[in-house]
Amino acid sequence: MTQPPFDSPFDLPPELAIDTDVARRVIAGFIRGQLEQAGFERVVLGLSGGIDSGLVAYLVAEAIGAERLLAVMLPYRSSSPASRADAEAVVTDLGCASDVVDITPMVDGYFGDPERPGAAGPDGPGRGEATALQRGNFAARMRMAVLYDRSVTWSGLVVGTGNKTESLIGYTTIFGDSACAFNPIGDLYKSQVRQLAVAVGVPSVIVNKAPSADLWPGQTDEAEGGFSYPVLDRLLFWRIDKRRSIEEMVALGFTTEMVERVDRMVAGAEFKRQVPPIAKLGPRTAGVDYLYPRRRPGSART
Repeated sequence: MTQPPFDSPFDLPPELAIDTDVARRVIAGFIRGQLEQAGFERVVLGLSGGIDSGLVAYLVAEAIGAERLLAVMLPYRSSSPASRADAEAVVTDLGCASDVVDITPMVDGYFGDPERPGAAGPDGPGRGEATALQRGNFAARMRMAVLYDRSVTWSGLVVGTGNKTESLIGYTTIFGDSACAFNPIGDLYKSQVRQLAVAVGVPSVIVNKAPSADLWPGQTDEAEGGFSYPVLDRLLFWRIDKRRSIEEMVALGFTTEMVERVDRMVAGAEFKRQVPPIAKLGPRTAGVDYLYPRRRPGSART
């Protein structure tokens, strides 16, 4: 892995710099292999206008062709118009198929709004009283519900867009943005996502803007989490990838308090990264000792 041959428009810790040519070849082969194993030829992507989904759109187009990609934009009434514009710019640049589904009726139909009650029932929040976090998590799950419905009509696999940083600290909605059939960028830290995005040609306005899940107006990842991605990525790299002790992390310049806080976040999110455990009762249990590759003999789709 080497330092990138360009002047980075963002803070990229030197130890996290990757060979983008190698990364592109590996990811392209991974995308094609996952489709072949599952018996699909096309891909469905939730395109938010952010850097993660933008990068995945370009990687999919590079691997299998833009004509086999469906990009679905899924705005909520509080979503940023700029995000929609950035997503549309990606669609225009790639020339892929696209669709827009407004999820506002789905979310407000459950939580309600100041004018009418929702379907949450007597134990749910009152009219429009759900917290921003509740609405944000529910919106993420509604988006994924739409994508899996589109996967039927498009006959394509739903591709994931979550990065390694988010997965490790649990900054993801289980059965929402964490749900997918496969994930090409799940082993890339956010800083590496930015580096690869520059290499594949993601528009600079997307690369350089503050990362945001766009779950409510003005929301940004770093402000909500109280962290800087380059610092957090560097900490995770040395702590997770390199298995450094707390004492060694302090020697690298991190405070004990920060290391312990991130350790708690990583440990607390473990359940999000694993398939649901099954109570074993029979002689062969799915996912435990009844294991097959995705494309097992006799599983070809017709």
